[in-house]
Amino acid sequence: MTLRRTHTHRLGLAAAGLFVTLGLTVGLGAAGARADDSDAIAGAPAADGSVDQSRSRYSYQVDPGQQVSDEYLVQNTGTTTQSVTVYATDAFNAEDGSFSLLDGGVETVDVGRWVTFDNGVNKVEVTLDPGAQQIIPFTMSVPADARPGDHAGGIIVSALSPAGEVSVDRRVAIRLYARVKGELQPGLTISSIKPSYRGELNPFAGETSLTISLQNTGNVSLAANTVAQVRGIFGIPLSDLTRTPISEMLPGSSRTVTIVVPGVGPWVYLNPTVSLAATVDEDALPPGLLPTAERSSDMFVVPWAALILVALAGFVLLLMRLGRARDSARAAAWIEYTEAEARRKAGGEAIA
Repeated sequence: MTLRRTHTHRLGLAAAGLFVTLGLTVGLGAAGARADDSDAIAGAPAADGSVDQSRSRYSYQVDPGQQVSDEYLVQNTGTTTQSVTVYATDAFNAEDGSFSLLDGGVETVDVGRWVTFDNGVNKVEVTLDPGAQQIIPFTMSVPADARPGDHAGGIIVSALSPAGEVSVDRRVAIRLYARVKGELQPGLTISSIKPSYRGELNPFAGETSLTISLQNTGNVSLAANTVAQVRGIFGIPLSDLTRTPISEMLPGSSRTVTIVVPGVGPWVYLNPTVSLAATVDEDALPPGLLPTAERSSDMFVVPWAALILVALAGFVLLLMRLGRARDSARAAAWIEYTEAEARRKAGGEAIA
C-alpha cells in the first residue's frame, strides 16, 4: 500500500532544521540562507512543487510494510553553481544529548535505510545554478518486521565546496520521524544517582551536585522535566526546588546529567531527591501514559566550616580564660607582696 504524505499527524520542531556540518557550518533555515554566503544550500519539506511552510520536519505514523511518498525541495541559495547530493540517514543522541545524524559514510540500519529515491537509489545527485531549486521525490518503505515505536533519522543535502587546499562538506538536514504502529511502551528511568557536596566559608551555605543516569527503556522518543531537592532528617527541606529540563531522548539511548542544587548547608545528614516526569513534543502523537520516576540518595557531610568556627571560638575562649587566670594570679601575687611589705615595715617600726 502506498500513502501520500498528509498533514494529519505532525511533530513540531522549534528550530527550522538540524544543521550537520563537517568543517564549516552554513546557517540556513528550512527554506532560507545567509545572503552574504556565496556557496549556500537550503532544503525543506515540499508540497505541490514548493516549500511546505506548515512543516519543519517529516513525521509519519505508519503500519509495518507500508510505503509513504513525499517530496524534498533543495535550493541553491548561493551565487555559484553547485553539485549537491541528497540522501537519508539514521539519528542518534550525541554524548551531550543533542539530536545528531550519522556521518555520510556510515551505513544506515534503521529509518535512513527505508528511504529511497527515483529508481530505488539511496541517494540523488543534482547540479543547481545559482538561485535554482529542484523537487526530489522519495519513498519511505517500512519493513514488514519493523519494531513498533519511534524511528528517527534525517534527510540531508550535501555540497562539497573548495576551501583552499581542502574541500568543505556543507550539509543541511531535516529531521525525519516514523512511528510504527503497534504496542507503544514509553519508558524513561533514573538508573543511578551520585551526590557530592561542596561547602563554602559561610557555614550555612553550600551546594549539592547530583549526577544522574537516565535511560530511555521504551520505544518512544521522550523528553522530561526534572525536579531536585535536598532534604534533611525527618524530611525537612534544606533547599528550594531546582527544575531542569531534559531534551529529547531517542529509544534505547542513555544520558548522564548533573544537576546542581544551591543553598544547602552542611547539616550532617542530607537526602537529595530527583523526580522526573516524561514529556513529548506538544504536536506529537500521544503515546499513552507517560512515565514518572524518582530516586534519592543518602549522604553525610562533615560541617568543616562550622567545626572550624567552633574550634576558633573555643580557642579564643581558652585564651581568654588563660588570660583571666594569669591576671588573677598576678593580682593575688601583688596583693600578697603588698601585704608582706606592709607587715615588714610594721615590724621594723616596732623594733625601732
